Amino acid sequence: MTTVSTIEELALETCVERKGISPMARREAEQLLRVLPGWVLAEGSIEKEFRFKSYLDGLDFAYSVGKIAEEQNHHPDILIKWRRVKLALSTHSVKGLSQNDFIVAARSELKYRESV
Repeated sequence: MTTVSTIEELALETCVERKGISPMARREAEQLLRVLPGWVLAEGSIEKEFRFKSYLDGLDFAYSVGKIAEEQNHHPDILIKWRRVKLALSTHSVKGLSQNDFIVAARSELKYRESV
């Protein structure tokens, strides 16, 4: 089980290929969610909806998340709404959650904190 104590520590990790491994156990996912405020465990994914002062602020954030996704080669589902952006992360190659989901979530969370 991976142990991290802060969101910053998690965000320093790098995504790696996870093909061929089992999905993360629910207990481990719940442990990692403790450092990701507002993120929730859904069926096989983690999700969060972010709020913004304007539609364009949300678009800027979604673009920033896209850049993180490309750097890490791990891409969330992004739903852009009026003044809100919802991210959903899962690892398709393991058909569930992996450490990569939490790394991208942590990096996205820190990017959000910079923008508000």
